[in-house]
Amino acid sequence: MEVIPGFFDLTHVRNTGGAFGIFSGRRGGTVFFVSVSFIALGALLFLLRRAGEDEKNLALSFSLVLAGAIGNLIDRLLYGEVIDFLEFYHASFYWPAFNIADSAICIGIGLMAVELLIRDHKKNPKYQAPNHK
Repeated sequence: MEVIPGFFDLTHVRNTGGAFGIFSGRRGGTVFFVSVSFIALGALLFLLRRAGEDEKNLALSFSLVLAGAIGNLIDRLLYGEVIDFLEFYHASFYWPAFNIADSAICIGIGLMAVELLIRDHKKNPKYQAPNHK
């Protein structure tokens, strides 16, 4: 269904693989992805519990990744695949279809990367921006 002509559609894609359809159609894929999901959930819960009171951004990033992983896991357990429905494009250039859970995972990982880079820079500021006057 076209939502914004030439830019955004709601679609229905059944993704048996991983991100962007990697490993789709492989035998045993569902078992593999469900297993990896449970391992990732355990690791994320562990990291979330270890986040300190002063690490709210890191806790938020873990929570977003955790929520996205749970969302995709529910699809895999119910349907044996993930349902993707958001499709962005321009002319003949299409971004692979994705869902809200994928968005939460990407935003969470992006937040985590920014937070860890800021933390690393505060601990060890190797590069100082030049002072232009």
